[in-house]
Amino acid sequence: MDIKITPEKLSGSVKIPSSKSVAHRMIICASLAGGSEINGIDFSKDIDATIQAMSALGSVIYKNQNSVDIPDGINPPEKAVIDCVESGSTLRFIIPIASALGVTTEFHGQGRLPQRPIDIYTRELSRHGIHFDYNNTMPFTISGKLTSGTFEIEGNVSSQFITGLLFALPLLDGDSEIVLTSKLVSRPYVDITIDVLKKYGIIIQENKNGFYIKGNQKYIPHNDTVEGDFSQGAFFYVANAIGSSVTLENLNPESVQGDKKILDIISQFEKDGHFRADCSDIPDLVPILSVLASYGTGESVIYNAQRLRIKESNRLETTASLINNIGGNAEVTPDGLIIRPTGNMTGGIVDSAGDHRIAMAGAIAGTRTSGDVIIRGAESVEKSYPDFFKDYENSGGIVNVVSME
Repeated sequence: MDIKITPEKLSGSVKIPSSKSVAHRMIICASLAGGSEINGIDFSKDIDATIQAMSALGSVIYKNQNSVDIPDGINPPEKAVIDCVESGSTLRFIIPIASALGVTTEFHGQGRLPQRPIDIYTRELSRHGIHFDYNNTMPFTISGKLTSGTFEIEGNVSSQFITGLLFALPLLDGDSEIVLTSKLVSRPYVDITIDVLKKYGIIIQENKNGFYIKGNQKYIPHNDTVEGDFSQGAFFYVANAIGSSVTLENLNPESVQGDKKILDIISQFEKDGHFRADCSDIPDLVPILSVLASYGTGESVIYNAQRLRIKESNRLETTASLINNIGGNAEVTPDGLIIRPTGNMTGGIVDSAGDHRIAMAGAIAGTRTSGDVIIRGAESVEKSYPDFFKDYENSGGIVNVVSME
């Protein structure tokens, strides 16, 4: 689906969808505990992928309008087939869990997911009882049962590997340790994991080298509500910073979400007209930060974002194309972007490349361009924020489906 954004500032209020990061984690913990209900869920392809994954591993999950009910504990089958769709979180969270449960599992994926690396798992889990039938793509199969011990993990690849192990290792008979061999990037995502695990009765001990995890822990039932997602709220925060006036609802000011950093960056931008942003902990903000920078008065720099090359798209390149194609000036660097405001964002054609965050960033940019913005592949927003364009229109945005034939 291709859409046309006609420039118009936004106003009114938007209830920001629940945090996808928190929802993934609560669904997994509740599935392992049983007897739990999770409210306030905004379903998307990624969240549905995790629900289906935990169902395949033996959890009974009743999906309601904005909640899930998980009445019983998990009953693992001998074999399972899991389609992670395009969700890297689902893939990397579930591999260690299936391993800990001893379920022979075949993993499938779509889009760029089959190319996203899992070599940390193929190395470390293979040392602890798991066999991978894997040829650097999907589908692939794992078998065996995970054993406890020491897991040496690079912290500078993805925090998702750490989170996956934090879910699984408490289930094992013996105690385990995660030893970080490099600095942990995206630390706030691990903080979210530890926070959610604690609610479900799992204790993680942090030490100077990483994390110590006692075995034979039990997930305890817990009812909860998912808080709003700052990574989605960031799009409307930036809209406000470049001229709109939207009231954002459903965000927790005490949240440990790393993407709450958007508020500090906007504050710097409003003071100086530009910013420097270390995005090692906030990679999902890069597309919308680039839009913000394009409406500034000075050069902005985004750095420590090299991992974006292996997201739903090569997000450094697609973000630069987004900005350059609508009249801006974005330069890709080895680890990020340099944005130089042109003072004349003209509009143009944005190819989302199947990336939800590129599509949404293009729409927000279009609130201030001098001409229309055409977004190709706008349906990509279904991955994380299916109602984005509905909320955008309800806030006064002008959206029309167009044919690009």
